[in-house]
Amino acid sequence: MSTKFRNRLEAGQMLGKQLTAYTGCPNLLVLGLPRGGVPVAYEVAKALGAPLDICLVRKLGVPGHKELAMGAITSGSIRVLNYDVVNSLAISTETIEQVTADEFQELQRRDRAYRGDRPPVNVKNCTVIVVDDGIATGSTMRAAITILQRQQPKRMIVAVPVAPPETCEQLQKIVDEVVCLKIPEQMCAVGLWYENFLQTTDEEVRYLLAKHSSASNYSVSL
Repeated sequence: MSTKFRNRLEAGQMLGKQLTAYTGCPNLLVLGLPRGGVPVAYEVAKALGAPLDICLVRKLGVPGHKELAMGAITSGSIRVLNYDVVNSLAISTETIEQVTADEFQELQRRDRAYRGDRPPVNVKNCTVIVVDDGIATGSTMRAAITILQRQQPKRMIVAVPVAPPETCEQLQKIVDEVVCLKIPEQMCAVGLWYENFLQTTDEEVRYLLAKHSSASNYSVSL
């Protein structure tokens, strides 16, 4: 395995350097996928001088193996299923619906916790950089892309520190650009590519959103 990222902030700083072509881009917006994608997105937004916001998505984990995604759901009630996982493990429709209901409740809780009474961000005609701390199956990122594309952004870029080659190839077909720092042939879990991969807390997400908004004089929600 090549050198690991020290933590999410370092990964975001490195990612920001790869995205400098977007500095000064009109209507630029950086969106982090909570929770782990927000510290990475914070550093990207800071490097580019761009507004920072979130795109709420929840992974649908396989019962008993929650790190394995069988799909994802967004706050717009859009669900993306990974049928390779669903079919190979013979996951029932009842199980999928139960996990979806549980995760939707968590989505609503996070929406209240992070956004409060602010409306969801509008990305119409924006150049949007969608950031996560890494991608394994791509289900979560595809759900985010699906809901964002409905708002007709001008351009969409996926930016992540690490992802497997097949996932990068799949995403390149549905967005304008994919920027990825490490593309390992063998990818078991995103956390293995970080020295420090402690879970990002709700408090950290709120703090980083508020800090960026205050420091840059941006409104977090455009």
